[in-house]
Amino acid sequence: QVQLVESGGGLVQAGESLRLSCAASGRTFGNYAMGWFRQAPGKEREFVARISTSGEFTRYADSVKGRFTISRDNAKNTMWLQMNSLKPEDTAVYYCGARPYSSSSYATEYAYWGQGTQVTVSS
Repeated sequence: QVQLVESGGGLVQAGESLRLSCAASGRTFGNYAMGWFRQAPGKEREFVARISTSGEFTRYADSVKGRFTISRDNAKNTMWLQMNSLKPEDTAVYYCGARPYSSSSYATEYAYWGQGTQVTVSS
């Protein structure tokens, strides 16, 4: 199994930045593709960004493209989401997920999840 712990959320004003972290333990981190998802109250969990096992390939939701950057360091068993130019509509609980080998934009295809970290953006 892989255990995931998110951190770095908080309350910020529109236009500001946050950096989320996802620390992994358990199985070999480098064997798992990773993703960031978010869930706002009353809404389904939605894809934000994903990254391949090596970190070479990344994909973003259109709503965050150009503002968010996903990265990972397999030696540190950690993944990050740098969020710039935050907007009120980015407010949600952010989750990191892990799945063996290939990444995916579908939450149902992830086997492991963290507990989530709250991001609130005020206008």
